[in-house]
Amino acid sequence: MTTLNARIRRFYDRSTPLWLEVWGEHLHHGYYGADGSARPEPRQAQADLVSELVRWGGVRHARRVLDAGCGVGGSARYLASQFGASVLGVTLSPVQAAQATRYTEEAGLQQQVEVQVRDMMEVSEADGPFGLVWSLESAEHIADKAELFRLFHRVLTPGGQLVMATWCHRLTPPELTRREQRLLERIYRLYHLPPMVPRETLEAMAQAAGFRDVRTEDWSRSVAPFWMAVLRSAVNLRSIIGLFRAGWPTLKGAWAMLYMIRGYRMGLIRFAVLKGGKGG
Repeated sequence: MTTLNARIRRFYDRSTPLWLEVWGEHLHHGYYGADGSARPEPRQAQADLVSELVRWGGVRHARRVLDAGCGVGGSARYLASQFGASVLGVTLSPVQAAQATRYTEEAGLQQQVEVQVRDMMEVSEADGPFGLVWSLESAEHIADKAELFRLFHRVLTPGGQLVMATWCHRLTPPELTRREQRLLERIYRLYHLPPMVPRETLEAMAQAAGFRDVRTEDWSRSVAPFWMAVLRSAVNLRSIIGLFRAGWPTLKGAWAMLYMIRGYRMGLIRFAVLKGGKGG
């Protein structure tokens, strides 16, 4: 296992139990309407992001799905129940995989959803082929994003589709300022991320990997309110006690919320969605 992957595993092994206690089975941004003005209950906002991404991605059927970086399987269970799909979810975290199995059994979906402790970069054609590759806030942890797109293209069946949401930074040029670079470096360090790229770079990478009809959008306004909601949830007594019990790495991750809020307000941090298909 790479040093980066070991850090990611350790971070999610420690932080996931607290997150589940406060927020529930979705470990990603919430959706607050196209202009960010809606104010759904936090757990509903996260569920809304999944359903809105399915709608935007044009997902209408999927027999076999790869959920790459599945967390505790919230999206995997949604896709399985919505489309009757067979879903393979992969996560680096044994804690997340164990909890995903419990949630899946409680939902009665154990015949459709399997979650494995694996590096998504080790998934191969033998695991598929997949009609849908779903990547919700996991690609930002991958250093070689061009290879990630090539892998996703390889494991898709002809006519299959990729639907992705991931963190980015603003378009360059103009080049990032020193202030922007310092803020990004803090976020990278605390959330165990390799350097981000602009949305436009991801689009070019997807096209170079062979995806057709690639389309991207910027959903930053739609998701930015999430971080203030998380910050508010973190200041209640139960969350504070949980943060200290989870240890120093989780405490540092909580501090990074302030950097994310600042990054969105500066227009530096961007939330990109991307979709594309594999030719038949």
